Amino acid sequence: MTTSPMFNDDARSEFCMVHDMVRLRTRRGQHFIDITELVHQHVRRSGLTEGIVNIQTRHTTTGVILNENEPLLLQDLERLFEQWAPRDAEYKHDDLRARRPPLPPDEPRNGHAHARAVVLGSSESVNVLGGRLMLGRWQSIFFVELDGPREREISIAVMGIANGPVTARAVLETTRHAGLRGVS
Repeated sequence: MTTSPMFNDDARSEFCMVHDMVRLRTRRGQHFIDITELVHQHVRRSGLTEGIVNIQTRHTTTGVILNENEPLLLQDLERLFEQWAPRDAEYKHDDLRARRPPLPPDEPRNGHAHARAVVLGSSESVNVLGGRLMLGRWQSIFFVELDGPREREISIAVMGIANGPVTARAVLETTRHAGLRGVS
């Protein structure tokens, strides 16, 4: 086990947090978007070298997971999602007349997507050591769309030690990533 003190006598090291909101436009109803490199870039540009990065979706019909970026596995997962929460099953959530107003006029029937998101979870945390994500050999970070296509937001927070002061320049501006492609 490698340990790093959270606080030390070196005036050049300090504990801090860098946060960013990332916007993306998904292109399909359900798919996996590999955001590993995006998260890695955020960690690198943050200036933090030791700590944790937390990746959180801001939507109830999406998920964030760690898994292998292997196309056949992702197809298997999509098939399992359909078995767990079939799109054409009856969901009370989809009865728009029975739901409490006010509902937006374009409210979708998406009970299946909410049910699938519960299984996935809304966030993942990854350790950072030496400015690098401590992912396993086959691990990738995925944003999982379950009710697209839509505009989506991901919250990324890096917390830990910076070697040297973290200036306002290190805090990333909101970035638009419309070009991210799904894997499956």
